[in-house]
Amino acid sequence: MLLRLRGPDGMVRINIEKNDTFAELGRQLVAQLPQTVDPNSISMSPDPQARDSKKLKDIAKFKLAQIGLNHGDLIFINYQHQNATNGHTNGAPASSTTLSSTNRLNGKPILPTEDRPVDPPPLTSPTKIIKNPWEVVKQSPLDDRLDKQDGKIPRGRDRMCKHGPKGMCDYCMPLDPFNPQYLADKKIKYLSFHSYLRKINSATNKPELGSSFIPPLKEPYFRVKRDCPSGHPQWPEGICTKCQPSAITLQPQPFRMVDHVEFASFELVNTFIEAWRKTGTQRIGYLYGRYAEYSEVPLGIKAVVEAIYEVPQVDEVDGVSLNPWENEAAVNEVAKLCGLEQVGVIFTDLLDAGTGDGKVICKRHADSYYLSSLEVCFAARLQAQHPKPSKWSDTGRFGSNFVTCIISGDETGQIAISSYQASNDAVEMVRSDLIEPSADPTVMLVREEEEDDGTTSRTRYIPEVFYRKINEYGANVQENAKPAFPVEYLFVTLTHGFPAQPKPLFHTPNFPIENREIMGEIQGPTPVLKALDTSDGKQLGSLSDFHLLNHIHQMGILSKEEEALLCRAATTHDLAETYQLFSMPGWQTLETVLTAQTGEKTPRRRTKRSFSSMSEGDGSADGEASSSSAASSAPKAIKKSGGPLTKRFAAFRLNERNSNPNKPFFDRAKFEKP
Repeated sequence: MLLRLRGPDGMVRINIEKNDTFAELGRQLVAQLPQTVDPNSISMSPDPQARDSKKLKDIAKFKLAQIGLNHGDLIFINYQHQNATNGHTNGAPASSTTLSSTNRLNGKPILPTEDRPVDPPPLTSPTKIIKNPWEVVKQSPLDDRLDKQDGKIPRGRDRMCKHGPKGMCDYCMPLDPFNPQYLADKKIKYLSFHSYLRKINSATNKPELGSSFIPPLKEPYFRVKRDCPSGHPQWPEGICTKCQPSAITLQPQPFRMVDHVEFASFELVNTFIEAWRKTGTQRIGYLYGRYAEYSEVPLGIKAVVEAIYEVPQVDEVDGVSLNPWENEAAVNEVAKLCGLEQVGVIFTDLLDAGTGDGKVICKRHADSYYLSSLEVCFAARLQAQHPKPSKWSDTGRFGSNFVTCIISGDETGQIAISSYQASNDAVEMVRSDLIEPSADPTVMLVREEEEDDGTTSRTRYIPEVFYRKINEYGANVQENAKPAFPVEYLFVTLTHGFPAQPKPLFHTPNFPIENREIMGEIQGPTPVLKALDTSDGKQLGSLSDFHLLNHIHQMGILSKEEEALLCRAATTHDLAETYQLFSMPGWQTLETVLTAQTGEKTPRRRTKRSFSSMSEGDGSADGEASSSSAASSAPKAIKKSGGPLTKRFAAFRLNERNSNPNKPFFDRAKFEKP
């Protein structure tokens, strides 16, 4: 009888008798497979998904008739390849670069130095469906809160209403958060993410029909699927209609993942622009902050920026070259202790107008461009590295909350901020290596499968790309995007602003900023020692500075518990937390190291203090004197006691001071000897 065996390298047909064993079938099969196949890894299954697969070596003694195989049956096989150098199994399916015949569809070989796109595709497809993602995917607390809100827009009683005060009609019933008329009246250009989610969910799932729930979100995927069930070799050796991507039709994205960017204070941005004012070159930095609800847009989200970290870079007049950021994980760890995360990137594009009044040249306007093709690719790569987990997507993720801010000149010559996000289609096209920036900033190029010089071949598949536009006759037509198309299809705009009453998380941003040595700003022990100065009434010193916290973390003196306490004291500005920090052994070691490195005395000296002056000549009552004595003895207890007792002493002093402001209290700087 004839048996058909379908595997990763194609179909194999074998003539065999029913009374033969699987061992004989295996001997004939191995002879027709590539030489790199490990015979011990061969498995067989009657199902293309290998749900009931068996190893060939486990069933070698059984006859084909016992299993029930008949003439013409189809068996699905799977196996692993051996390493060509040592003959050992890799433990994973061989990639396309280690197959026996790695040829493109046009017959040209793939060179070892192939160009990989950002986020190379794994062996298993990233489009793998997650069963019940709402049960296993962990969203951010903000998304969970917004999911619980109905998002309805309330309306008052209209003049057309004919009902009573407790009634409701079409003229006064609440509106959906995606109501187009409401968005047009409020001049809201894009839907918020959760408004868009409710809009497509209402069309995808209808509870009244009693059907099972289907995740409404689906990320675009423009790459060749790696786990095609057809059984042919993986791309680029083989491709079929099931695994090749469909044609792409670009349209403006109707929603945005983040609606607003809020900077905690004006000084935060002004300090960043100061680098351009001093050098005349551009600057880039990463935004650290948090995400919060934005009430101006139905179910909106805003990114609140609390700090800007300037990464290693080479600044130039017309751009920036980034150097390797080796301590990114350490900075993210400090930010996490402060309750922050990476929310975006910001860079300058400024050119002095030469008028002497501080005006700059307006380069970005309606007649030129707002976001260049190079900047779109840069933003898309960063968003691909910061995916957003979502339980409403069948893959467990959808889009990104990462934002891109640009500081440039506006039409009046003033310095202004613009905020953008790359669309989900742009992120996937960059990840799939389908597009590349052009010399013209207003257009994006569609890449070719072959290079002009022929030195490098790529394993990317370029599908057909189209975009829709309104032509000169007012008709909505479809155009071919090759070789180039307008860049406006690949990004959305965001609003930005500053709070009416700024309440920044970091109160004393006076520490030198990192990677500004070329400007004369150097971080070292002397600035750290100055930041720890608690004289002149500064009870907290200058600890509330994100750059100072990162520098102390890099010194590696404090333990993890002490670093967590330092970050809490810097962000909550709690006096009790600060006094507890001052009594920790790691902090005292830090002060000793700084004193030894600088040769200066620590600003917070631990000398013997006299508190008799607090009870002499002030005419205070005995009760007040005893209270003063108790308050003055608190610092001694702080030096000996642990953390909880220190916090109780600090709380006691604060309560005494708040209950009667006329009572004397211990002022640390007042009784320090010069």
